[in-house]
Amino acid sequence: QVQLVESGGGLVQPGGSLRLSCAASGFTFSNYAMHWYRQAPGKERDLVAGIRSAGVNTNYADSVKGRFTISRNNARNTVYLQMNSLKPEDTAVYYCKTTIWGREYWGQGTQVTVSS
Repeated sequence: QVQLVESGGGLVQPGGSLRLSCAASGFTFSNYAMHWYRQAPGKERDLVAGIRSAGVNTNYADSVKGRFTISRNNARNTVYLQMNSLKPEDTAVYYCKTTIWGREYWGQGTQVTVSS
């Protein structure tokens, strides 16, 4: 079955960096686009970044452009989110997602807290 497992979250000071990972299994990872979303308390889940199957085409929310980088390693079935210059407003649970034949699959999420 499809599984997505995020890791790498934690507590970081403003201006710091974190790298999130999402390990995928149960499907042919290299065939599918992957996305990172985040959800802050009391807010909707929003798209952060996406990457196409070959890893060449990416897209980002305006709020993270120039600070976050999405990448993938198809040999390791893993997608990454490098987050630099973190701000308190980046605090959220971060989820990875893929869509296969119209069905969405989500990981369990990893908490990122940006605070001094």
